[in-house]
Amino acid sequence: MITRWLLNKTDRGVLIMLAVILLLGFMVPALHLLTSPDSPVHVPAYAMALIGKYLCYAMLALSIDLIWGYCGILSLGHGAFFALGGYAMGMYLMRQIGSRGVYGHAELPDFMVFLNWTELPWYWYGFGWFGFALLMVLFVPGLLAFLFGFFAFRARVSGVHFSIITQALTFALMLAFFRNDMGFGGNNGLTDFKDILGFNLQAGGTRAALFGATCLGLAASLLICLAITRSRVGAVMTAIRDAESRTRFLGYRVEAFKLFAFTVSACIAGAAGALYVPQVGIINPSEFAPANSIEAVIWTAIGGRGTLFGPILGAVLVNFAKSWFTSALPDLWLFALGGLFLAVTLFLPNGLAGLFGRWTSARRRELPAAQPAAAE
Repeated sequence: MITRWLLNKTDRGVLIMLAVILLLGFMVPALHLLTSPDSPVHVPAYAMALIGKYLCYAMLALSIDLIWGYCGILSLGHGAFFALGGYAMGMYLMRQIGSRGVYGHAELPDFMVFLNWTELPWYWYGFGWFGFALLMVLFVPGLLAFLFGFFAFRARVSGVHFSIITQALTFALMLAFFRNDMGFGGNNGLTDFKDILGFNLQAGGTRAALFGATCLGLAASLLICLAITRSRVGAVMTAIRDAESRTRFLGYRVEAFKLFAFTVSACIAGAAGALYVPQVGIINPSEFAPANSIEAVIWTAIGGRGTLFGPILGAVLVNFAKSWFTSALPDLWLFALGGLFLAVTLFLPNGLAGLFGRWTSARRRELPAAQPAAAE
């Protein structure tokens, strides 16, 4: 029954992407743990962490595709939800350091001791437990998105106006988190993490487990988005994207569907940030920078919005190119990114996923022509 549902409800590109993600989640940790460092197939720790970071970015791009590609909501502030999820996980990791910090304080993180804080702020309580931190990873971005979206959609803010206020939201949060008196580490952020769930973060086994968790998180997010977009809710979301006023005229509560998609999207972005932090080892206010949110939108556009698998592909490929350019030709990266975006907009309006769509369409046209020839 499940296989039949999948075959009926998904397209080939999503199934291929899901298979690739699960294969990566098994192969990369195995090649890191079970092969010798001298082996040509060995995956070093830094490469595994880098690929893991790309996959976290892919989750962020997928969250944007859910609202932009299927509901027509262009958010230029999704980096805020990504960063909030990262800070929630970073607070848990900071609480795990305990007396092993530079100042040896059992309760207060080093930056609080340095700033002469005498007690832990109330909003840090609970982050000593992993379960509470996981809850906050989803709850904080989801609550912010719900409150922000409730007032914005109720006021019927849409289009470029919504994009601008989401950009203003993430910029305001960036300025707030830069302040030392907020209790989040100021411009240095949260870093120097030691372990997670009692396991050393620098150990190969822990890094492999984090990579596997990232692959599972991305696969689960892809399935959640797939279930939503292929349901009746997804059909209404697509109708809102294509003709919002007509959908409203038919009696649908457009604001409720937008709010649902925006909140779910924010939760996925928060989960991506939480998986990102232990692999990268730091979270600071620069993650709130509006440029990061704009860049994530570019990944989605290059990959192909409205496809689910396209943004994942776009995020991985663009960030791989970024890693190469910033090491080989650092001054040309922004020009290369802008040129790539313009080229895709002009020649591939459906993104890289459009190439896959053209290939499958060509294959379908070839099959009926090949069948009569085979019969003869």
